[in-house]
Amino acid sequence: MSSQSLEDGGAAPWRDQRLSPTERAEALLPKMSLEEKIAQLVGVWVGADASGEGVAPHQSDMISELPQWSTVIQHGLGQLTRPFGTAPVDPVSGARSLAASQAQIVAASRFGIPAQVHEECLTGFAAWRATVYPTPLSWGASFDPELVEAMADRIGRSMRAAGVHQGLAPVLDVTRDYRWGRTEETIGEDPYLVGTTGAAYVRGLERAGVVATLKHFAGYSASRGGRNLAPVPMGPRELADVILPPFEMALRLGGARSVMNSYAEIDGLPIAADRGLLTGLLRDEWGFTGTVVADYFAVRFLQTLHRVAGDAADAARLALRAGIDVELPTVDAFGAPLVEAARRGEVDEALIDCALRRVLIQKIELGLLDEGWQELPADVASLRFDDETSQDIAVRLARESVVLLRNTGVLPLPAGSRVALVGPVADDPMAMLGCYSFPNHVGVNHSDFGLGLDIPTLRDELARRVPLLTHEPGCTITGEDTSGIPAAVAAAAAADVCLLAVGDRAGMFGRGTSGEGCDAVDLRLPGVQADLVRAVLATGTPVVLVLMTGRPYALGPEFDGAAAVVQAFFLGQLGGQALAEVLTGAVNPSGRLPVSVPRDVGGLPSTYLAPPLGRRNKVSSVDPTPTYPFGHGLSYTTFEWSDATVVEPRDDPAAWPVDGEVRVRITVANTGERAGTEVVQLYLHDPVAQTTRPVVRLIGYTRLPLAPGEAAHVTFGVPADVASFTGLTGRRIVEPGDVELRFGRSSGDVAAALPLRLVGTERQVGYERELLTSVRVEPLVAVPQSA
Repeated sequence: MSSQSLEDGGAAPWRDQRLSPTERAEALLPKMSLEEKIAQLVGVWVGADASGEGVAPHQSDMISELPQWSTVIQHGLGQLTRPFGTAPVDPVSGARSLAASQAQIVAASRFGIPAQVHEECLTGFAAWRATVYPTPLSWGASFDPELVEAMADRIGRSMRAAGVHQGLAPVLDVTRDYRWGRTEETIGEDPYLVGTTGAAYVRGLERAGVVATLKHFAGYSASRGGRNLAPVPMGPRELADVILPPFEMALRLGGARSVMNSYAEIDGLPIAADRGLLTGLLRDEWGFTGTVVADYFAVRFLQTLHRVAGDAADAARLALRAGIDVELPTVDAFGAPLVEAARRGEVDEALIDCALRRVLIQKIELGLLDEGWQELPADVASLRFDDETSQDIAVRLARESVVLLRNTGVLPLPAGSRVALVGPVADDPMAMLGCYSFPNHVGVNHSDFGLGLDIPTLRDELARRVPLLTHEPGCTITGEDTSGIPAAVAAAAAADVCLLAVGDRAGMFGRGTSGEGCDAVDLRLPGVQADLVRAVLATGTPVVLVLMTGRPYALGPEFDGAAAVVQAFFLGQLGGQALAEVLTGAVNPSGRLPVSVPRDVGGLPSTYLAPPLGRRNKVSSVDPTPTYPFGHGLSYTTFEWSDATVVEPRDDPAAWPVDGEVRVRITVANTGERAGTEVVQLYLHDPVAQTTRPVVRLIGYTRLPLAPGEAAHVTFGVPADVASFTGLTGRRIVEPGDVELRFGRSSGDVAAALPLRLVGTERQVGYERELLTSVRVEPLVAVPQSA
């Protein structure tokens, strides 16, 4: 029976585009049976490996043999899970196959509602032959939200052209312990950097017509011991001041239409069952009207892992009550257990209707109930997921995210030098890719298909630029075999310069040294790579230590002998090119650390967002001071910072109203001999507050490209709301008192400090507060170059 025949007198009202999405959803909802309602709240994962080898542990517990396709779709279907991201699929045939599946879904159900299709898209559309971009830690290292937004727009366009409606990204977890394997998926350790960059990603994806899904809401990254899916020992202030702000920014400044729950449990309450967070905060306080989707298997985990539910039906009840609308990745607790529980009266059907209403509204907003929604684009035969425009963005982002940590003058490599390239990641294309890239996430289980992309290694790219290049791996990324170290030492000893490339191999659930479920007990380099580093440094040849990793590793005194240190965080398919360009000087490095680089392998957890007692002091023998602090990065040119001043208010420059804005300015000049980009950072220091505060925290930044001899004024407009924090009562406040705005080359390198005083009475602020510091750049006349 078609939807047209269900309403006399013409088209059904839920297909009437003159009505609002809410009106259309309200017209359809009462027509649906219980089975039809619940069918819209589940996904189906066709082709998933029930053995659990394909994606995750416990997958085999959740996925049994699916019934016939015709039975699965007889009442409709809410979501199709990863039709491109489960096995290698040719783009053109995949798009056509997806369209055929959607036609079957529409034809089989009474109301002809297609499924909403979702895919992973953290480092690009997670599909075979799709561009692989740098990982989120690299986005953070670039300090370039505009380029991240352009990347997300390209990702979204590829997905929408293939028939995909929703992307499970970005990850907005603020990393709290670098041992956590998913550190590579985070943008960094600072909520302002994560929030501004994450919001930019959301804007790009949503502009392309794809629903962005914020994850993981909330607290996932603060697990005890850095272990994946472990309990979170976090108080309400850390949650409010560190974890939640990036989600607020991505919702308000990005316009995200979906949120995914965190697997975490905070103080004994699993997020999937936390009505206070998923409904009270997210919907009632913040006004979020989109959909909340379950992280994969999170509903059943309430029974099997958290043990707060007695069975699948109880898990479904708890999740619905908390505010989860859609069970992913495949039908389980929201299937027969929920239907039966609702019929028995154990689950209020009003909860089901509430979730369904949001699902239908989103499908209507996506145009899925409009005529012609299913038509393939006319140019589908030429569909490509990896094109020149995408590759250009990928390599630009990779270049901007390479961080030069140390340089005694050995870089850029002198022309004509004899260069030894040593290390296990130097000639490995997979060393460029994060764990959620298709080749690492899925392709490793389908080796017969190949990578699907050309991924030049660092060795490939250096060989094009350095005529006198030798290579020795020295060791593997993991394992205890040191037999290759002597050959690497010999190669280094015979060279003018040694490039020593060490790092990670991303994987899933113990199949890598970084990535989901690949947590670390400490921050020493994996395997025997530290032995290789020590042996090569002992040769006396100048060594450039090149770190290609998914997390920061400790660089203690034993690494101080390196002539230069370069940090790269999984730079994507063109990362080899970007690294080679930086090392040879074709590109001037401009990346800055989105995470601190610790000195001690066990001095954890510690990020730069620490109050005084979290810093070095006389009450502990442990010194958590990092080797390189958050925001650090060098250049091949030099910059001079001067003339820091308060621009507004003019009558009393030191007085900053608690409900007003202060504007501060600094002059930055390129005093070197080549063009370069400085990253100007602004930090807040609050010396006395009613609760302990971080010594400094980032509140503004901008990339500033300057030619030799060029200078510019950089002005930050800081709303007092940006200085707010969670006070004694648990509410966010702007507190009167002395503060300091610090212009920093990094969180540990202050170029200038401006003392101010917030004046007025204590002011409470909420979700509608000002979130951003504005930035204005005014170029100046050329300044004399340094001698």
